[in-house]
Amino acid sequence: MSKKTWIIGGVAVLALAGATIIGRSLNHANDSKESTGSNKVTTLKVAHTQNYVPYDFVDEKGESDGYEVAVLKAIDEKLPDYKFEYTGTSDDDLLIGLESGKYDIGTKGAWYTEERAKKFIIPKEPIGASIIGFTVRKEDADKYKNIDDFAKEKGKLVPISPQNAQWNVIKEYNEKHKDQPIELTAAESFKVADAYAWVLEGRYDGFFDIKLSFEKAVTDKDGSYHQYADKLSWFAYKGIPTYPLIHKDKKNEKFAEAYSKAIKELEEDGTLAKLSEKYFGEDVFSYVDKEK
Repeated sequence: MSKKTWIIGGVAVLALAGATIIGRSLNHANDSKESTGSNKVTTLKVAHTQNYVPYDFVDEKGESDGYEVAVLKAIDEKLPDYKFEYTGTSDDDLLIGLESGKYDIGTKGAWYTEERAKKFIIPKEPIGASIIGFTVRKEDADKYKNIDDFAKEKGKLVPISPQNAQWNVIKEYNEKHKDQPIELTAAESFKVADAYAWVLEGRYDGFFDIKLSFEKAVTDKDGSYHQYADKLSWFAYKGIPTYPLIHKDKKNEKFAEAYSKAIKELEEDGTLAKLSEKYFGEDVFSYVDKEK
């Protein structure tokens, strides 16, 4: 080999080595940018109740479904920086998991309470609503057509636990109607069957009941208390907003802000109303007070 050929070959080897080093450096820089830049996707673990149809449940295929799950999936599509992973579980595991950080988000048709607000992040914007009203004797359906009638006629209400969110709903009504309040009696706990029986017996005139619960327990032919269907009636009072519960940390505080923005967009473009119609057969938001 001539000296000239040896020099040219050596230069080529050095050039190739230099190119390799530069290439690796550039790739490393790009990898670092992707891992720390705006393209990073944060995975949030979502826990939901397994059989609270139609709010949250696991379908026959073993997949997460329900109104609140569908809303979260629509929100996920609007938030490219986040990815949701869903797990169906029990109420207890959901709440304990949220406190410990096992889960980031929990959905269970939850109302706002001060106790929950101390433990979790509760966004400003609700995800849905729960329709609350009164179960009364069918013979009194004309006498009690709304909550004002019940108060005016001095209807006797089945006792409510002060720890129950329903207690605060009646308390708020009484604060606005001090001249004609509903008698609110505290109780520790009781079976729903007892409440229905007490109303039928005339011991009480009404049971403050969630519409979905009444429909599943009494109206549905397979309901546990369907035998009372021809003796009991139900009327609506209002819609109580429901919220996702979020584990408290800085990462999730940022998410809560993104959630509120996204769900406002879903409300404005009609997605929430459509999903409500799909899962509930009506727009549950139409029952919610619009006053702030």
